[in-house]
Amino acid sequence: MDLDAGRLVEDLMLGDARALARAISIVEDRGKLWKEIMRRVYPHTGRACVVGVTGTPGAGKSTLVGHVGRSLLERGHALGIVAVDPSSPYTGGALLGDRLRMRDISSHEGVFIRSMATRGALGGLCPAARDVCRLMEANGRDVVIIETVGVGQDEIEVVSASDWVVLVTFPGQGDAIQAIKAGVMEIADIFVVNKADREGAGEMASAIEAMLDLATGPGQERPPVFMTSCLSGEGVSALSDHVEDLVSRRKDEPARDRRRVAVELMDLLDTHVRGILRERLGRDGIYERAVDAVMEGRADPYEAAWSLAESLGFVGGPLDADWGGRP
Repeated sequence: MDLDAGRLVEDLMLGDARALARAISIVEDRGKLWKEIMRRVYPHTGRACVVGVTGTPGAGKSTLVGHVGRSLLERGHALGIVAVDPSSPYTGGALLGDRLRMRDISSHEGVFIRSMATRGALGGLCPAARDVCRLMEANGRDVVIIETVGVGQDEIEVVSASDWVVLVTFPGQGDAIQAIKAGVMEIADIFVVNKADREGAGEMASAIEAMLDLATGPGQERPPVFMTSCLSGEGVSALSDHVEDLVSRRKDEPARDRRRVAVELMDLLDTHVRGILRERLGRDGIYERAVDAVMEGRADPYEAAWSLAESLGFVGGPLDADWGGRP
């Protein structure tokens, strides 16, 4: 029996969790009808609050997300969690160990948790993660949390997918200043020093605040810094209150910053255009032949790239003089 994309989206938008799970599987696997599903869903998105949670591995992101998620559920929110895990080297699927740390809320009727594999993607997100957020939103989730895999400095794609970004760090990583100098420091709206019961947590929080004082210009609001401990519960309530305030602000100001929306859309278009091109070029082994030509010394990377674009009819016209023509 052929799948009816229209019926599936209708059921999804009525709050059917099974329809949501099926749609996510199709979209994540880039299976038949995934584009049709996303085309039907997209007009009904843009209203939910998306919170990205990032940070180094071992910071306790999953446990913290579980605690904050429980608080949001208790306040009446419908919650979606996209947990991006490392890929299994054998199956390509997600390694689900971190999801065990959310088992306290996983059975709650108001939450839908989906683990996704990075599938080799850099930047902390897999290509389908943002699509899955939109599916959850269309399903009625007014808050969606994206927990990234935790890859360090390069984990910045979460910015374009989120309204606000939470950076989670923890003491015991060596020199505090060196630990927080990574590029992700520049993308966060909220800073959390987790495992605050450990020695050095206060010093790390003070170091972050000092750096933020230097980086925050006149008239700018300095991002808050929270100290939390999921063992003792310290600071978790205050962090949850702040996230709740952000969710309320998102509802009161439905028109998002146009510049941020433009950046997200440009990134989204870039991702899908690259996917289409790779699929087209990989279909006939064109990519592999170009790589072989460079490795064997029959071409250089610049000439090979031009030839690939030329094979698709993208270059070769009079306007290409602006690019210097063929290398």
